[in-house]
Amino acid sequence: MKINKLNILDKDALFIIIVTTAILVFHLFATLFINQVNWDFFDFLVAGLLLLGIGSVYLLTTKLLGIKHRRIIALVLITILTLIWAELAVGLFGTPFAGN
Repeated sequence: MKINKLNILDKDALFIIIVTTAILVFHLFATLFINQVNWDFFDFLVAGLLLLGIGSVYLLTTKLLGIKHRRIIALVLITILTLIWAELAVGLFGTPFAGN
């Protein structure tokens, strides 16, 4: 019996899309009901692209490198995501891309 890798990829890609959507919906409700959260369309766009991009890179690298290195890849990508998110939000490193 031959396993169709496209179906596995589709299921994983759908999971990444669902998680990204859930995170963005959470922030949408926070923006609507909490005064301290003030996101506009561009913020949602950047966050969505960042989350989908990191998820896609994780998917591709785990497919290429195999399951053995999955935890290391996840840790590195989560660290990169957190640092980029913090820089865009509060200017952790003081780059021109900082929030305020």
